[in-house]
Amino acid sequence: MKRARQALLLIAVGANLSLALPPARAQGGKAGAHPAAVKAPPRAMTPTRVVIRQVRRPPAPIIRDGEAEARLIEVYRLIGQANSREAISKAESLVRDHPNFQLAQLVYGDLLSGRTRPVRSLGDVPDTTAQAGATILAELRQESALRLRALRERPAPGTVPSQFLSLSPRTRHAIAVDTSRARLYLFENTPTGLKLLADYYISVGKLGIEKSAEGDLRTPLGVYFITSNLDPRSLTDFYGAGALPINYPNQLDIKRGKTGGGIWLHGAPSNQFARAPLSTEGCVALANPDLQRIIKTVEIGTTPVVIAQSLQWVSHPAKADTHAFEDALKGWTAARSSGDVARILSWYAPDFTSFGKTLAQFTPVLQAEVKQLAGRAVDIKDVSYLRWIDSSDTMVVTLGEVVRGARTGRTKRQYWARQGNQWKIFFEGVI
Repeated sequence: MKRARQALLLIAVGANLSLALPPARAQGGKAGAHPAAVKAPPRAMTPTRVVIRQVRRPPAPIIRDGEAEARLIEVYRLIGQANSREAISKAESLVRDHPNFQLAQLVYGDLLSGRTRPVRSLGDVPDTTAQAGATILAELRQESALRLRALRERPAPGTVPSQFLSLSPRTRHAIAVDTSRARLYLFENTPTGLKLLADYYISVGKLGIEKSAEGDLRTPLGVYFITSNLDPRSLTDFYGAGALPINYPNQLDIKRGKTGGGIWLHGAPSNQFARAPLSTEGCVALANPDLQRIIKTVEIGTTPVVIAQSLQWVSHPAKADTHAFEDALKGWTAARSSGDVARILSWYAPDFTSFGKTLAQFTPVLQAEVKQLAGRAVDIKDVSYLRWIDSSDTMVVTLGEVVRGARTGRTKRQYWARQGNQWKIFFEGVI
């Protein structure tokens, strides 16, 4: 009983349990004696060899992405089957391998307590202890509920988030974040479509989502792209294994007057396996093994990151609803090849901008481009478009623009808005 209460007390305040190794024992000496304390034989005696056996620690476990959570869920499964003995064994092994996994520590403490009395709820500590650690307990209970919910409510096989309408083969991976489930989904773009590779528990802003201003402690919603991979050596321990910045504010955010920046996918400090569900300054935080998998997988500049309040999973993106946009994109492409500046400009919205240039300031640039083409057609290649629907309907388009006969060209990103039955470009720029 005393052991159980001690474990629960440590868990409630977020401390780590540790396993002490026994002292080394030298052959021919007392337990724990330093090798130099072993008495040497007299000179007249035949020399003997004193062998010191070194106690080797077992090799550190290889930590794989998602592995710790899978082991925790297995403990939950065993608890549900009333197999407390095996559950305790697996929980003890889990906290030994991941002593900073606070939720696992909490479950382990409950299992120890369950040997002496019924456990009423997750983190069933004495009332005085519960009051002292109320915030930590509430966060850990919420984390547990979110992990279990995401694993119970799995996306149906063959489905993808509705935002991913069309991805070029050059876009090799994609990420989608469902903030309502505290979950990040990692996809591979295959010849047959997006394939779900893995999914992970994540933490978001302290004040939730829908970021709009600098310092509001919220995580943005929208379609973004990974812009760089920051060297972990340049970061403090707070960011864990590394950081992948995204392009917040994107052009839709800028159009709406949103401010701020520095939104990253990053890891957790070394004293925490995972952050509380609402605990960041607006970034998306993951366990370090999970982040390391993402860092090794994604591509800078091309991997899209969709962050949504709740993802809608569909077996086939609504093609019928995108015909009008595809027709508009074809119309713009034909206008580019026509050399008719007025025809090209008809596809741009009055509030169009391009890195600070208004439509009037952009027009001379467009005229110079048309003159340089000298009547040659333009081919559009490697087109990707993602749809973002909230109070408006937006397409985020990435495409390669190559003059016919040329071997290379430019990569552009466009933002299109639906205005009634028409699609108009409100941003265009070379990336």
